[in-house]
Amino acid sequence: MEETQVTTVAPRDPATVMQLARMGSLHQCRLSFMRQLLRRFKSENWHFGVPMFDIDARGVGRAVYTAHGPQNSYSLVAFSHDLPPELRSDRVIATAWDATFTLFDGIPDKADLDRLEQNVPLQEAGRISEKELSLARANRSVRLWDHVVSRLAAGQQPDAQKVREVGYLMRTTAVYGSGKFGAADREATCARPEFQAPFQVEMLHVYLIRTFVMDLVEFMAHQRNPATAVPIDPALRRQFGIGNSTGLGMAPFLLNHPALLHSWINARETALARVRSLSTATIAEIDTLRHLIRRARRNAQDWVSEHLVQIDKLDALRSDLQALEAHLKDADLLTNAPWDRLWLWGEAALSLEGQEQLASLLLEPYGHLVDDLGPGMASDETAHWRIDGAMSVGQLRTITEDVYRWALDTDWSDPAAIARVWYISEAKLEPRLGERHSEPLTPYEQPLCPGRDSALMYKDLHRFGGETVAAFALHHPEHRHMVRRAQITAHLPYAEIRDNTIGADLLPIDMLRAKLSFFGACHFDPRSDRWVRINMYKHAPFPAELGEAEADDWTLPPQGTSR
Repeated sequence: MEETQVTTVAPRDPATVMQLARMGSLHQCRLSFMRQLLRRFKSENWHFGVPMFDIDARGVGRAVYTAHGPQNSYSLVAFSHDLPPELRSDRVIATAWDATFTLFDGIPDKADLDRLEQNVPLQEAGRISEKELSLARANRSVRLWDHVVSRLAAGQQPDAQKVREVGYLMRTTAVYGSGKFGAADREATCARPEFQAPFQVEMLHVYLIRTFVMDLVEFMAHQRNPATAVPIDPALRRQFGIGNSTGLGMAPFLLNHPALLHSWINARETALARVRSLSTATIAEIDTLRHLIRRARRNAQDWVSEHLVQIDKLDALRSDLQALEAHLKDADLLTNAPWDRLWLWGEAALSLEGQEQLASLLLEPYGHLVDDLGPGMASDETAHWRIDGAMSVGQLRTITEDVYRWALDTDWSDPAAIARVWYISEAKLEPRLGERHSEPLTPYEQPLCPGRDSALMYKDLHRFGGETVAAFALHHPEHRHMVRRAQITAHLPYAEIRDNTIGADLLPIDMLRAKLSFFGACHFDPRSDRWVRINMYKHAPFPAELGEAEADDWTLPPQGTSR
C-alpha cells in the first residue's frame, strides 16, 4: 500500500508547543544533530584513522583521531592526564581534568601538536587558533572507570547492570566552539556541506571523543595485565556513550537565538505534521512503530534519575508507553489518517513526556518524508535582526497581543512572577540566576524575560502618540530589544518561549533539555533545577562499524539486549 497525503494537518500552535513544561519533555528524534551527522558519515562513506596514540601505562599522553570526508579531514587531538581524585570536578571553575581535547581543521603536524599541548590542557587559561574548531574537556566516571579497567584486565567483561546504570566512562563538562578562546568562528566553516546543519562541529568532536575513550580504557586494561586483558564485547561496548554535565550557562541560549530556535522547532513540527497528514500507512511502517515502542519502553526502564521532578516524569512515561503499546494492539492503522488519529488519542491520553516521545517515534519510519528538513535547521540570524521602523505602532500592538497574550494576562506586580533575575557572573562571564527579592541583582539584570518586557512595552505602545515603530523606538529605546523580538516572532512563530522565564516556579532544566534533545541527547538526569547530566551517542556504532552497521536506528536499545 502506497502512502498518500490527501489532507494537510497544520503544525501545532506555537502557544502549545513553546510552553516550558512541554519543551522540557522533548526527546531526540530523526532530526537531532547527532543523527544527521552519522547519516552523513554512512552515505558519504567517511573513513577514520588513528595516526597517533602515544599514551603511557599511567594513561598520560596524546593521541590523534582523524575523520576523512569527501572534501575535508578533521582531527581530534586528545591529551590524557593522570588527575588526582581530589581535583576531579564537573564545575565550570575546575582547572584540571582527566582528558582535554580540541578538534583540528585538517591533520596536525608536530608543531601543531606541541603548540596545542601547551594550551589545550589549560582550557580557558590557554589559547587555541583559527586552525582549531572547538575545545573540550572530560572527567572519568568515578563509578565505572576503575571497574571496567579491572574487569577487562582480569579477562572479564564489565558488569552489564553497572554499564546500564551509568552509561558512560567519561563525561564532558564543556564543548566550546564558535570562536571561543581563539577557535575558528562558525562563519569559517558553515558553508561546508558537513557543517551546514547546526552544531555539527561539536557533534563530530564528541563522537571522536567517545571513540578515544573506549580505546583508552581497553589500552589501560592491557597495560595493567597484558597476559589476561580482553577488549569489551562489541555489543556491550556500544552501550557506552559520552556523558555530559550541562549547567545554567546554556539555558539562555534559546532566548538569545530566537530565529535559530524557530528553525529547530519548526523543522520538528513540520515533520510531525507531514506524518500526521498521511491518509494511509503500510504494514511495514506499522510494525516498525510497534517495534520502536517496545524498545522505547526498554529505554524508559533503563533511564534513571534521583531528581523528584524527573522521577515523576519517568513514571508517567513508562505508564504512557505501556498504554500506547496496549492501544496499538487493536487500533486500525492502515487507513483513515491513522497517525493523525493516533496523535489525537495521545493528546488526550498521555502526559507531556509521553506525547513528545510519541512525536519522536512517529517520525522514525518516515526518513524519506522528513530527513530533508535537517539542513534547514540552521539560520542566518543577522537576516532577522534589523528592526522594521516603517511598521505602524498599531501593527506592533496587534503582534504583541497575539504572541504575548499570556504575558499581558500575567500580574507582574505579584512578587512570585518576577522572583528571579538573570545576570552575568563576574568570575566566569557566564549567565547565572539569582533571587530578586533577597539579592541586590536588579541593576545587573539581563534582558531574558520577554514576557514581562513585552507587557512593559505594550503599556507604552498604548500611551505613545506617534505612528511608526521607528518613532516609538527613538522615544523608548529601552524597548528596542522587545520590538525586535516581536517582529521576529511575527514571521517566525516558534521563535519565542511563551512562558515566564523569571517566575518563582521556573525550572531552567526545561530550557536545557529542549536544546539538548536537538543535539540528540538521551537519559536526562537533572541534578538540581539548574544543571543536568545526559548521555550522548549511547548505542551508536563506532567508526569501524559504520560500514556494516545501521547508522540511524541506534538511539533506542536493541530489543534483544539482555537485562
